[in-house]
Parts: sequence; structure tokens; C-alpha cells
Amino acid sequence: VCLELKSLKLYLFGFRDRGIFYEHVVNTILDDLAGSCRPRRMKVAGHFHARGGITARVTAVYEASGA
Repeated sequence: VCLELKSLKLYLFGFRDRGIFYEHVVNTILDDLAGSCRPRRMKVAGHFHARGGITARVTAVYEASGA
């Protein structure tokens, strides 16, 4: 499966103004991509740089059953 880069960019930019936690963002992206691509395994890593010098790194992993 091939994802169009512009569509992926617009999808990711849609999270900018949503008031949700970083963990929820990463898990939502992983669920949506795994649902549309059906990969054997996938890892989504979010590197967030909020104001005030606080950074967060959140990683979520998907493993297809039977893979």
C-alpha cells in the first residue's frame, strides 16, 4: 500500500490544534495507519517540543497477529 505524502502531511497537521494528550495522538495515528495499510508491523514515534523547553517522546508499536 502506498500513502500519498501530501495527504499524510495534511492528516498529521490536523493534530496541531486538537487538545489531546501526546500518547493519544501517537496511538490514534498508529491505529489509523495500521487500519489503512494493514502492515505486518509498524512503529510510530512522536517527538513533541512544547513551549518552555519541555520535550516528550512517545512510541507505539503495532504487531499483526500471526506475523
